[in-house]
Amino acid sequence: MVYLSRLRVILIGIALLSMVFGAPNVLAAVPGAHIVFRLDTDQVRSRRLEAMRDQIRALLRDAEPKISYNGLVVSGPTVQLHIGDPAQVEAAKAALKAVVDPIAGKEGPVQEFALDDSEPGLLKLTMTDAGAKYQTSAALTQSIEVIKNRLNELGVADPGVQLTDGGILVQAPGVADLHSLAQTLARQGRLSFQLVDTSMPVDDAVNGQAPAGSTVLYTPDEPPVPYLVEDRVLVSGDSVLDAKATHDSSTGQFIVAFRLDSKGTQRFKWATTRNIGKPFAVILDGQVISAPIIREPIEHGTVQISGNFTAQSAKELALLFRTGALPARLTIVEEAR
Repeated sequence: MVYLSRLRVILIGIALLSMVFGAPNVLAAVPGAHIVFRLDTDQVRSRRLEAMRDQIRALLRDAEPKISYNGLVVSGPTVQLHIGDPAQVEAAKAALKAVVDPIAGKEGPVQEFALDDSEPGLLKLTMTDAGAKYQTSAALTQSIEVIKNRLNELGVADPGVQLTDGGILVQAPGVADLHSLAQTLARQGRLSFQLVDTSMPVDDAVNGQAPAGSTVLYTPDEPPVPYLVEDRVLVSGDSVLDAKATHDSSTGQFIVAFRLDSKGTQRFKWATTRNIGKPFAVILDGQVISAPIIREPIEHGTVQISGNFTAQSAKELALLFRTGALPARLTIVEEAR
């Protein structure tokens, strides 16, 4: 067993902080250091099925004439729904043609979903094996790009990222604290802005049942604080262009400031104009990191969020916002030197 002196432990900690936050480079060279991540393919599929459910809802809502349906749910690898009027079944199938038609893959067309209408009034869209493979491949490609962006932002010298049979291999020979780096790279970074549901006390929702269309989420504090949050996403992290951690001299708090793209700016303006006086939740990876009251419309796409941030947590949040979200969970399966 190797015992490290307290001084050496402190120096290693300082080295990692320097890497993360831009201080002079004092990292010890550690040849051969690497991490292996495994992508949660079940989550990739489940998110694609949820997105398909939402797409079906939008297609049928916008159809002319309007198509009546019920029971739109995800069940295993299938999204299914009941068409209320048998005379509208063909119209529903025509409206959903866009999600059944093959999509362009690297090796040719891929039929991602297959339609089954064998039961009267019941439409089932099942993800095919080829569709699941296509989504997994796309998620792996996106994950590698996000990891590369984070390594670049962290200033890791001479990193290597590649796909292997065991998962995603990250080589980081210049990093002393490999575990901390692995934790940062594995964070999903899924950001969203959603309204807080004030239709009932949150304690009633915790102890009973949340109203349809809302979910109880918690802060990362200890003990965690519950919020009843509407499921509808006002703005997602996909609209973030840039982010940085800064210090508010008037309050003494560390904050994260970021800019939104044109679509996010218009959506944020629309949402804040219509909901003045209401709280909205800033949600990161399923946790409420801030829940301010909307005091006035936010029109110019520059947003600041505050919470119980330290200098370190604010900088990590800004890093996640800048580099984008992972498409699904990454599990750390190996850390080695």
